Amino acid sequence: MFGPYLKILKNRNFFFLWLAQVISQFGDRLTQIALIGLVYSKVGASSLGLAKVMFFAILPVFLVSPLAGVYVDRWDKRKTMYISDFIRGLLILVLALSVLRVKNFIPLYLLIFLTFCVGRFFIPAKMSIIPSLVKGEEIFMANSLVSITANVAAVLGFGIGGLIVERWGPNGGFIVDSITFFLSSLFIILIIIRPQGRFKKEDFLEIGKDLVKVEKSLFRELKEGLNYLFSKKATLFSIKSLSFLFASLGALYVVFIVFIQETLNTVTKDLGFLAVSLGIGLFLGSLGYGRIAQRFSLTKTINFMFFLSNIFLLIFVITLKSFPWRILVCLFSFLLGGLISPIVIGVNSLIHKKSKDNFWGRIFSSLEIVMHFSFLIFMFITSFLAEVYSSFSIIILVGIIGSFISGIILFKKEECLE
Repeated sequence: MFGPYLKILKNRNFFFLWLAQVISQFGDRLTQIALIGLVYSKVGASSLGLAKVMFFAILPVFLVSPLAGVYVDRWDKRKTMYISDFIRGLLILVLALSVLRVKNFIPLYLLIFLTFCVGRFFIPAKMSIIPSLVKGEEIFMANSLVSITANVAAVLGFGIGGLIVERWGPNGGFIVDSITFFLSSLFIILIIIRPQGRFKKEDFLEIGKDLVKVEKSLFRELKEGLNYLFSKKATLFSIKSLSFLFASLGALYVVFIVFIQETLNTVTKDLGFLAVSLGIGLFLGSLGYGRIAQRFSLTKTINFMFFLSNIFLLIFVITLKSFPWRILVCLFSFLLGGLISPIVIGVNSLIHKKSKDNFWGRIFSSLEIVMHFSFLIFMFITSFLAEVYSSFSIIILVGIIGSFISGIILFKKEECLE
């Protein structure tokens, strides 16, 4: 079972890439959990405070992602990766040293924004360099190994990160985080490969100019992708489903963090346990659904899981409010992850089945923009509501609205889209 994976890891260059991306992915999630600790250390359990920080972490998706792939194709991928992680390490280290000294959030927002901007170059560079490191017949196994271990590293980043931040505070978490990025950069430097592409000083000037123009290219790309998505009922269903999912996640994200902090009286430790349990549920749910997916209608499965997830969310928070036990957080998070996993798999499968491959890049980039936009809008709506109402009340409201909408869609008779 593990033989093919162990064989590909004997490839020295791929091994260093794999090790670097595992450490880097761990660092990404440790950054997020440390940011939660940072907000708590400054303003306490604040939904609006968390929303502001997450806004500057997500903003690079809109501003930098449309450009990152273009420049990564021009540059040496290896050099792009180790410079990206080295810069991220430096920025996170500066953030760690600034946490205790700076009272104004503006410099911290700038550091957070710059860190996540740089990170947008690492991901496409990582995915682009893999074919240069392995043989053609090994690409599938290489991508599979990178994907699986990245998810494991992300889950561990949340879990271990929660304990680190709880024990040493956000500045301690950021220091450990910076070390992970420096280590990742070091392992990428150890990769020996003939350079493909090179940096030009003009590129950095062009990036600045392109950022000014990004609005036009961003909306042009979004328009092309959305026009195609809206041209077919199956793909229109997909964009509605993902928008609904990420709107729900955005509405819940910051208020649910505050709810856990207030209910269990911890800053990040129990959030780490929640994330690990949710990640395990998503992973095992994906494996299980993959075995039986062909037996059921994709659209009916997606609609049913939406409805079931919202009902289960209500049961989750009501039970936890009455019985604030850590074991319940882990159990319910695990089950919720299992319920959500078929939604994402089903939507992606529907797009692959019902759209043309020459549009996939624009479709998925458009979906990413729409998903993050839905997430941000509803995150801010509920974070402002949390200034007046309790996080528990808002979660219940989101669950009721989600159950009502998904219930109507589920029981509404509609034509087959598959």
